[in-house]
Amino acid sequence: MKKYILIATILVNAVVFAQTGPKIEFKDKDNTIDYGKVNKEEDNGIRVFEFTNTGDAPLIISNVQSSCGCTVPSKPTEPIAPGKTGKIEVKYNMNPGPIRKTITVETNAINAEEGRVVLKIKGEVIVKPVENLLEKKTKSPMMQ
Repeated sequence: MKKYILIATILVNAVVFAQTGPKIEFKDKDNTIDYGKVNKEEDNGIRVFEFTNTGDAPLIISNVQSSCGCTVPSKPTEPIAPGKTGKIEVKYNMNPGPIRKTITVETNAINAEEGRVVLKIKGEVIVKPVENLLEKKTKSPMMQ
């Protein structure tokens, strides 16, 4: 009889403590996308964070907000079914200099503290130097 009571207790605890609901898992390591060194003239600044709902209920992305106006995120409008993937697109305005921005994603995910996940973008935007053909050259091309 004690054996049955022990098994019943274990099963009840497993059901009570099992977390059910939507869970969000991002594809990118540390939820970060590294732009690297990018040229302003050759890059549109758009990157995509892919995620999967690894839970057992629909995942709802209620809000996506950037740390500044130079980064514009967009979110899925429909719930993401269990096992399905979704995307959050981020467009950086490609101002020259270092990129260090955060994007806060608000969800109903049970594996994120208060349903919030922080995404990051980093890198550096460079500008190609413009060669002025009218400028006097200091070295002759023949003397190289």
